[in-house]
Amino acid sequence: MGLIEKIFTLVFGGNRNIVAETAEVFRENAEAGAARNVALQNHALRQHGYEFRGYGRGGFDRFMDGINRLPRPMLALGTLGLFVSAMVDPVWFASRMQGLALVPEPLWWLLGAIVSFYFGARHQFKGQEFQRSIAQTMARTPQVVENIRKLQGLNATSPLVAATFGNLTLSNLATETQNNAALAEWRKSGAV
Repeated sequence: MGLIEKIFTLVFGGNRNIVAETAEVFRENAEAGAARNVALQNHALRQHGYEFRGYGRGGFDRFMDGINRLPRPMLALGTLGLFVSAMVDPVWFASRMQGLALVPEPLWWLLGAIVSFYFGARHQFKGQEFQRSIAQTMARTPQVVENIRKLQGLNATSPLVAATFGNLTLSNLATETQNNAALAEWRKSGAV
């Protein structure tokens, strides 16, 4: 018994498990790996949160955020400016456009790629937002149709609009034509 006890003490004694330690050389300890993944994810989320909360953001970061917001308005206003300049001074505008005719084609391709990548992500985001708004609108369609039907029922040109509340005398008075003396006299005069 002494020899077996010494072997087990050697393998498992002293809060060690040589079998588990050896197996971890070939296969990751799942529990320790999960703990490392949780710590990594928590650190990444904390760092992401600090970035968007504004902690540690200096004047340069705020300046660069402002610069990043300029291209869309500048392109839109610049295009409108081209239209205005074409109307104000057509010769000046035509000479500038002749200068653009000398720009090599690869440079136009490069400009197109840059603009496409810059605006592509925003276009995709806005497109998805538009699809969500269409889905919400379509969900409200049955209620809108019912409201329109009710409103058309209140139209003054539709018959039996008068609220008679089931009173037969009032219903008859609302639907029967009455003699209008002025109208009858006008018809007799032949003005019609």
